[in-house]
Amino acid sequence: MRIGVIGAAGKIGQMRVETIVTNPRTELAAVMDLSLEKAKENAHGAPAFTALDDFLGTKMDAVVISTPSHVREELCAAAFKAGLHVLTEKPLSNTVEGARRIVAAAKAAGRHIGAGFNMRYYPSFAYVKDVVSSGQIGEIDHIRIYGGHAGLTNFTHDWEYKSAFSGGGAMWDVGIHMSDLGRHLMGEVTRVSGVATNKVWGVEGSEDNAMAVLTAPSGVSAVYQATWNDWTGYMSKVEVFGTKGMVRGAYAPMRNDLIVMDGPGSPQRRTTKRYFDIAVREKLKSWKTTAVLSFADELSDFLALVEGKTDGLRIADGHAGLRAIEIADAVKRSGGTGQPVELEDLGPMRV
Repeated sequence: MRIGVIGAAGKIGQMRVETIVTNPRTELAAVMDLSLEKAKENAHGAPAFTALDDFLGTKMDAVVISTPSHVREELCAAAFKAGLHVLTEKPLSNTVEGARRIVAAAKAAGRHIGAGFNMRYYPSFAYVKDVVSSGQIGEIDHIRIYGGHAGLTNFTHDWEYKSAFSGGGAMWDVGIHMSDLGRHLMGEVTRVSGVATNKVWGVEGSEDNAMAVLTAPSGVSAVYQATWNDWTGYMSKVEVFGTKGMVRGAYAPMRNDLIVMDGPGSPQRRTTKRYFDIAVREKLKSWKTTAVLSFADELSDFLALVEGKTDGLRIADGHAGLRAIEIADAVKRSGGTGQPVELEDLGPMRV
C-alpha cells in the first residue's frame, strides 16, 4: 500500500513515517509539511510538498494525517474526495461538528478511517482488553479510568492546549485516550454525567480537570477522570472489576495487576507484569520507542481494516474517534445543566 504523510516533519509525523518505511507491506508515497526543507528531511527519498493539491496528485492509496486537530477536517475531506483511506491522529477534530462531518465524508466516499488511539496497543492496556475478553474476571461490574499530568509545562506549543486549536483541555489531551479505552472495554458509551473545571491554569475553554460517570447500554459504568494538575507527573490507568476478580493496566511505568478468584471471598490468584525491559529501553532511549512500536501495530491493523477485515483488530474506527470527542463535549454540557447527556449507540463503523 502506498501511503502519504501530512505533517511528516512533526514529532508524531516523523514516527509515523518511520513505521511506513519499515513495514514491508507499505511504501512512503509522498510527504507534506509547511516547510519544504523539513518535509524533504523526513521524506526518505519520497516526493515532498507544501501544497495539498500537489501532494494529493501523487499516486497513493491512503494518507496519514499528523497535524494539529483544527486543520484536520479540510485535509480529511480532501483525502476522501481523492478516494483515499485515512489514518488520522486524535482527537479527530477540534469540534464535535467537525468530527461528525469527517465521519460523514468517509461514509459518503466509501473509504475507511482509522483514529489514532495508539494506546490501545500499549502492552499493559492490550493485556487488560484481552483479559476482559477472555472472561477471566467474570462479568464486568464497573471500570475506573484515569489520565493525568502536570499541565501546561508539558506542552511545546500553545496550540496543544488552547481550545480554538485543540478543542479543549485535559479531556481532549491525555483524557481522550482514556475516554476511548473506556468505550473500547465497555463496547459503547451512551450516557455521560460529569463536571469540568479550569481553576488551576485558567485557560479559557480548556478544562484542567474533569470527572464523569460513563455508562454503557448494558448498564456497566466507568468512573472517569482527566486532569492537568497531577503534580506527580504523567499517569494513565485503567481498572476493570468483575464478578471473579479485577485487572489493572497502567503507564508510565508500564504495569499490569491481575487478581482472579473462583468467586467473591475465594482464594486469590495474583499476576503482576512490570515490563522492566520497556522501562530500561525508555530510560536509555526515549518514550518514543514505545510509541513507535504502537504506531507500527496500529498501521498493521489499518492495512487489515482497509482490506475489509474486522475480527481481532484493536484499531479505533471513525465512530470511536467521534464518540471520544462527544464524551468530552457531553461532560461539559452535563456540568452546565446538572443532568446526564444521552448519546446514540453508534456501534462499529461500517463502510
